[in-house]
Amino acid sequence: MKKALFTIVNNERLTPTVWRMTLRGPAEAVTASGQFVDIALPGRFLRRPISVCDAEGDTLTLLYKVVGGGTEQMAAMPPGGTLDILTGLGNGFDTAPAGESPLLIGGGIGGAPLYLLAKKLLAEGKKVRAVLGFNGADEVIYVDEFRALSCDVTVATADGSLGVRGFVTDALPEEYSYYYACGPEPMLRAVWEKAAGPGQLSFEERMGCGFGACMGCTRETLNGPKRVCKDGPVFRKEEIVW
Repeated sequence: MKKALFTIVNNERLTPTVWRMTLRGPAEAVTASGQFVDIALPGRFLRRPISVCDAEGDTLTLLYKVVGGGTEQMAAMPPGGTLDILTGLGNGFDTAPAGESPLLIGGGIGGAPLYLLAKKLLAEGKKVRAVLGFNGADEVIYVDEFRALSCDVTVATADGSLGVRGFVTDALPEEYSYYYACGPEPMLRAVWEKAAGPGQLSFEERMGCGFGACMGCTRETLNGPKRVCKDGPVFRKEEIVW
């Protein structure tokens, strides 16, 4: 974990509710896809945890959804401003068991940390497929970016306005060597129940401190209580208890 000041390079709207913020600063503490940062916002007591979409050199890319006052405040921040950020938080995805043809499964904004994971898997010579799910075509994000990496991408929309009609579980391919999933908990549970074989799931959770001190984001596992911020947010499929 490292605390540092980052400069906002760009802050742009991608959909009616999703924004992309590009930051420049000491990003070396981000060492794995699936990790997150914790952002201090002026006038607010708790930091905002946001997963890392991309990290390259001294540049971080974050995707965030405007769902309340804190993220509304972030959306109004212009380039040139600075943010106090804790980086390198959480345990990320482990690519060791990925096999030759891993599958990435993202629901909405949950697709964000899978982008950096895709880059790592491709660099390791894997053939990467992705299934990205959204409510409708107006919420679709980062499909072109995944395809630009040479990922085979399938889109699912609940209303059928783009790609496969239904949820990500309706668009799963028959064959893959391993899976990685990130998204809202109902989606993760559906994937856990339907997807064949082993995998890893990244959970979203309300957090107090973001580094394991307050125990506020604890969830039960087969190995006892685990903190999403410190022991996760990524957990192996076989250790999850619903």
